[in-house]
Amino acid sequence: MSKLFTPLQLRSVQCRNRITVSPMCQYSSVDGFATDWHLVHLGSRAVGGAGLIITEATAVSPEARISPFDLGIWKDEHLEKLQQITAFMTAQGAVPGIQLAHAGRKASTNVPWKGRGKVAIEEGGWEVVAPSAIAFADNYPMPVALDASGIQKIINDFQAAAERALQAGFKVIEIHSAHGYLLHEFLSPLSNKRSDVYGGSFENRTRLLLEIIAAIRTVWPDELPLLVRLSATDWAEGGWNIDESVQLARLLQQHGVDLLDVSSGGLVNYQKITAGPGYQLPFASRIKKETGMLTGTVGMITTAVQAETILVNGDADMVIIAREMLRQPYFPLQAAHELKENTDWPVQYERAKW
Repeated sequence: MSKLFTPLQLRSVQCRNRITVSPMCQYSSVDGFATDWHLVHLGSRAVGGAGLIITEATAVSPEARISPFDLGIWKDEHLEKLQQITAFMTAQGAVPGIQLAHAGRKASTNVPWKGRGKVAIEEGGWEVVAPSAIAFADNYPMPVALDASGIQKIINDFQAAAERALQAGFKVIEIHSAHGYLLHEFLSPLSNKRSDVYGGSFENRTRLLLEIIAAIRTVWPDELPLLVRLSATDWAEGGWNIDESVQLARLLQQHGVDLLDVSSGGLVNYQKITAGPGYQLPFASRIKKETGMLTGTVGMITTAVQAETILVNGDADMVIIAREMLRQPYFPLQAAHELKENTDWPVQYERAKW
């Protein structure tokens, strides 16, 4: 059996293979509600054979959204459609996962096809928050620095969202602490200039993430896995770096995190990235090899052989695929064919298997 199609056990949850659909914002919600678009988008990847499917960044409060059209899980009314989606994914053999997120200073912005930039309050936007009053860019909102009560509200919002995620039928939670959103903003000294217990030292900058993990673990069952998405480096001088990511990974293991989804960048608009196939793989590999923690790797993974090689070499435990899954919702079925794996197909599609 190929490594790519070897099941991966995460606590009581078994993923049928090592192919995960990465969270990808669809900007197709109104007031946070999932729609038939989400059912078809996520459901088709389940039919296509993915082992784990993680929803787009799902806002834990209205002000946590990136745009006014983000998916949300801040009220009970959101659950009915999400339950339909998770039931369908489960019936197709995929594990349904949800990424819980807060956009921080990158909130209240336009959808990408409208050019990003801030959405003014009079046009449906809202006041945004961050560790410190530093805007992401000139055309982004100026955030308000969070006070103690604001920080506690965010912890409570993540905890309540985790409770709803369980009711909605999700089996995996991923906490979004990457790509320049709120929890990443607390981690990086480029965006966190606080002088209280949430700023300054490594211990202080990681405090909020660890407190959110602890709060979620009080309501998320012990038998279900918890993941964190992390930007391993800011790709900018003086920012969060891979050494700190290794150090944080060791703490996350102690706090009940089962796998680290290792990405990079997104914090500042002056980052300098040299991108190419596998350009982020060294980060996941180093964290895995130095800490023993399970890792997933992302970024320009486009072929079955490339994915298989990553796993065979021991550089990661899971491949987390985004754009190729948009191009090929049935990438896992095609990968199984290329690797000569006799994996299960939906019975409705079996006539095309060979």
